[in-house]
Amino acid sequence: MKRRKWDARTKAMIVVQGLKCKPVAEICLEYQISQTQYYQWRDHFLANVQQVFADKDKKAEVLTRENVRLRKIIGDLTVELKKTEEWPT
Repeated sequence: MKRRKWDARTKAMIVVQGLKCKPVAEICLEYQISQTQYYQWRDHFLANVQQVFADKDKKAEVLTRENVRLRKIIGDLTVELKKTEEWPT
C-alpha cells in the first residue's frame, strides 16, 4: 500500500477540527487516518503553535531595524545634499 503524504495545511485543518470538539473517531474515519496519527499531529501542532506568534514578533523586529537603517541613509543623503547646496561648484 502506497503511503500518503499530507501537507502542513491539511494536517493543521484536521487537527483544528478535533480541537473544535468534532469527535476524533469521526475525523479519522473521514480522512482515513489512525487515531494515533491524529494525536501525533495534534501534539506536534500544540508544541509548535507559539511559533506563529514568534514569527510575527521577528518580522516586526526586522522591519523596525530596516526602518532605522533607511532613516539613517535618508539622513546621510540629506546632509550630503545640503553640503552640495552650500558649496556650489
